[in-house]
Amino acid sequence: MSDAGAATVQARVAALLPAIAERAARAEEIRRVPQETIAELVDAGVFRMLQPKRYGGSECDPTAFFRVVRAVAGACGSTGWVTSVVGVHPWQLGLFPEGAQDDVWGSDPDTLISSSYAPVGRLTEVDGGYRLTGRWSFSSGCDHVGWALLGALVVGAHGRPLDFLTVLVPRADYVVHDVWDVMGLRGTGSNDIEVTGAFVPEHRVLRNFEHSQLRGPGQRVNPGPLYKMPFGAVFTSAVASPLVGAVQGCYDSYIGAMRDRVRLSLGGGRFAEDAFAQVAVARVASEIDAAMLQMDRNMSELYRSAVVGEEIPMELRLRTRRDQVRATERALAAADLLFKTAGGNSLRRGNPIERAWRDVHAGSVHVANDVERALALYGKGAFGLAVEDNLV
Repeated sequence: MSDAGAATVQARVAALLPAIAERAARAEEIRRVPQETIAELVDAGVFRMLQPKRYGGSECDPTAFFRVVRAVAGACGSTGWVTSVVGVHPWQLGLFPEGAQDDVWGSDPDTLISSSYAPVGRLTEVDGGYRLTGRWSFSSGCDHVGWALLGALVVGAHGRPLDFLTVLVPRADYVVHDVWDVMGLRGTGSNDIEVTGAFVPEHRVLRNFEHSQLRGPGQRVNPGPLYKMPFGAVFTSAVASPLVGAVQGCYDSYIGAMRDRVRLSLGGGRFAEDAFAQVAVARVASEIDAAMLQMDRNMSELYRSAVVGEEIPMELRLRTRRDQVRATERALAAADLLFKTAGGNSLRRGNPIERAWRDVHAGSVHVANDVERALALYGKGAFGLAVEDNLV
């Protein structure tokens, strides 16, 4: 996608934001993103931003995609989360063998994919592929998709795991269990998926080791720089960017609501003239800016390295993970400060501050947003120790 193309998608999404914000309460009520919102985002081209050009995609700079994610999350955290996670899967499918890409997009390039990467599935080898059984949790947006990417272990004769794979499974081969009833990100529809003995042909399998080596059989037909970037950078950014966007939207709502508010206690006066409130606003704005600037800088440098064909240094990969989890940490701190200083008004269920506070806290518990784990990886690298992790 050219810069003009990315700008076109951004402009289309900007026009959708008021309606997405109006539907935020309904998304929470029905516990999934409303179908009309998904249709609008599909029409806007959001889910094709990281899709291969050979299937009608844009192969854009991922920094542009994550900016769109933040804008959507600012209107509705749940919708931003689903936009980000479902929207990043076309990038990963572009690394699968060509046959898998044809299976998904051959007849409909707008087919969407959900995921659940925990290796809870069990694969047994059979002629031409594998048999898959398992039940996975937290498959965000699964009500709107035709396929799922699932984590699984190849199990040997004595139950010993032999390999860790990501497998691609069509909707006809799994059951969705409606179990999503939570306190935050309520509208993501992150339900359970269950597979019982489904056949998975060899071309619908991707080995996780290849991810860490920045390889994938799909690179033969998708040679662009987008498909030479680390999974540990692209996917983890997809679960941090919505949180930063949600707190940016929360901040905007906070400023709008509190600018003209008059206190009825603590001596009265305009809230905006309170020095403590002014300091809180400055802290929050700084945390949001730091999160966005660092994440955009790292993603841009990763993409630039891929464009010119340079080897992506481990230092940059580790720094990307460091700043991604710090972005999550900054979003949490900002949401907490806004919630606290908004006073009793922030307790009313359904207001933008309360909703964003719940959404950011819920998203922070995703394994890819585990701050200490990622910071420890960076520390190991800084000390010259070997770093082995699938999310780098």
